[in-house]
Amino acid sequence: MAQINPIFSVPFAFDRLDDCASLNQALRELFLRREAQGPRFANPNPYTPRNKELFESNFDLFSWPEACIAELREFCLSRIAQTVAELNRYDAARMARLQIVTDAWFHVTRRGGFFGVHNHPMASWSAVYCVSAGEHDADQPDSGRLSFINPLAQMYLDAGNAQQISPFQLGNHAFDLQPGMLVIFPSWVQHQVMPFYGEGERITVAMNCAMHFR
Repeated sequence: MAQINPIFSVPFAFDRLDDCASLNQALRELFLRREAQGPRFANPNPYTPRNKELFESNFDLFSWPEACIAELREFCLSRIAQTVAELNRYDAARMARLQIVTDAWFHVTRRGGFFGVHNHPMASWSAVYCVSAGEHDADQPDSGRLSFINPLAQMYLDAGNAQQISPFQLGNHAFDLQPGMLVIFPSWVQHQVMPFYGEGERITVAMNCAMHFR
């Protein structure tokens, strides 16, 4: 029998912030206040398809002075740095020289809101942190899912490859985010947020990271 080996692979990292309830409550209150202030804190040049049920902030979130933002920034960037160190086999001395330049922003999504397919070409790593998942309708299993497009999805599909086992399958991957969950992924991977059908707000923080050595 021929030996089967995985040659190309896409690394994803998953983490969760323990005891996140108080932090997420502070973030939610802050984000809803900023949303209510409208254009001052909104992304002035949106380009990815979305609708009016989704609010996107401008990209300077991690420069805000609030303590809850500092706590979130420390958690997210430390986990991204750990992921980079492990995947690149960087030692502590090398990591001490690593400069991470970050854009970060938040989304507030209400019933019917969605965010279209996109990627982030000016970064190497991106991440999404979940503040609030909202209350999904029971008959909408795909509501608000963070969906990643398989980079091989354009490949010809027939009986020879339609049922391949993991990690060779050609389908997409979608995740139901829960409060405190952090998903880290290469910025080139195409992804989208499926329409949210539920009560309350689906609130997330997204970030892009470009890196170089001092």
